[in-house]
Amino acid sequence: MKALLQRVKFARVEVEGECVGEINQGLLVFLGLEKHDDEAAVTKMMTRLLNYRVFSDSNGKMNQSVIDVGGGVLLVSQFTLAAETKKGLRPGFSTAAAPKIAEVLYEHALAELNQLYGKVANGKFGADMQISLLNDGPVTFLLEI
Repeated sequence: MKALLQRVKFARVEVEGECVGEINQGLLVFLGLEKHDDEAAVTKMMTRLLNYRVFSDSNGKMNQSVIDVGGGVLLVSQFTLAAETKKGLRPGFSTAAAPKIAEVLYEHALAELNQLYGKVANGKFGADMQISLLNDGPVTFLLEI
C-alpha cells in the first residue's frame, strides 16, 4: 500500500463537474492499494497518516500532525500508485489490488479515518476525478506499508 500525502492549503475533488469532496488546510491523500493489502494494513496506514508530523510547530519544525492542527483529510483512491515503474516505458499494474477488493479496502480506509478523526472528505472510487489543490510548502511524502 502506498499513500501519497500532500500538505495543502485547500484541496477539492470533482466528478463530472460536481464537487464530491473538499477540505481547507490539511492533507490530500492519494491511496494506492496493492494485492497483498488487507484491512489490518489499511488501519495501520490510516493511523500512521493521521499522526504523521508534517505541519510546522511554533518553531517552524515539522512536529505537528493533521490532528494537532485540526486540518482536514481528503482521501482519493489512485490505483496508478501501485504501478510497476522500475523498467520499461509503460507502467504495469499486476501488483495493484483487483477493483472489487480495492473498493472494499478504500471504504474501510474511509470508515477508519472517520472513526479515528472525523474531518474527512473523499473522492469517488473508480471515477474519473479532477483534483484542485494548493500544495503548502510544497510538502509531499510517500508512505508505504
